[in-house]
Amino acid sequence: MDEAAVERFEAGRGRLASLAYRLLGSAADAEDAVQDTFLRWQAADRGRIEVPEAWLATVLTRLCLDRLRSAQARHERTAGAWLPEPLLDGDPMLGPADTFEQRESVSLAVLTLLERLSPFERAVYVLREAFSYGHAEIAAILGISESASQQHLHRARIRISAERRRGGETDPASARRVVGEFLDAAVSGRTERLVALLTDDVTVVSDGAGLAKRLLRYRTRERVASYVRAGFRPTPAKRRLAGGPVAMHVALVNGSVSVLAVVNDRVVGAVAFEVSEGKVASLQGIAAPDRLGRLNDAWQRHAPQEPVIAAW
Repeated sequence: MDEAAVERFEAGRGRLASLAYRLLGSAADAEDAVQDTFLRWQAADRGRIEVPEAWLATVLTRLCLDRLRSAQARHERTAGAWLPEPLLDGDPMLGPADTFEQRESVSLAVLTLLERLSPFERAVYVLREAFSYGHAEIAAILGISESASQQHLHRARIRISAERRRGGETDPASARRVVGEFLDAAVSGRTERLVALLTDDVTVVSDGAGLAKRLLRYRTRERVASYVRAGFRPTPAKRRLAGGPVAMHVALVNGSVSVLAVVNDRVVGAVAFEVSEGKVASLQGIAAPDRLGRLNDAWQRHAPQEPVIAAW
């Protein structure tokens, strides 16, 4: 393959990777899908491809759909043991973030909700909301009619909005203040203060410190407060399980203010917060090591601020 063809592909690699990440929720799977797309680009009769960007987006999207429909992926996801892979702020795989829809589409909360959609609903939602494709373009990419694309988007929006009863965006500074208060109350075990910091319809989704076979889900302020108090209160057993003294850092993960548990400069757990009108609306807890690899690589290159809790 000539140098110009390689450069053409590399120029669009970042956009393809961010599309694949939104479709699959896994950075490792996204990288594999992008590489498979490159191999097809390499083998294609490129002289007959009129719009390379559209061709590449079509190939990548269809490869991602194949992965979503595969027996292994269906088993893993329907078994309830799947959460998206968190990415540290600044990771190029997070992709475009110019609009509210683009930023929301890569939040851990929305990526988790996308699991409840069919592969076609997920693809249409991502292509339309995050990348502003028109329905004619989406129809061509997916091999469906424009009306089918519109119907898939309508169903996807209904299913997602039904689970996301929240206002607009909260600025990071305000969210950090709320998360700081929340963490202080959780570590000290002040249940009443915790309850007061939660919205009425708060939700928690967690992989149980990476040990649970199924995702743990909690609703109602009292149950969430009880779970959080038990999870955040430090004990010698938890320190041994983590591998040593834990430092708690606040950082942006997938656009959300998050608490990272760090042991010897290694992230062992991440909790992403969604804040709405001064209260915590949802939490996503991820500690499975195979979901923290890329975040850890970025953390090693990151110059973190001082921890909010130096020795948990």
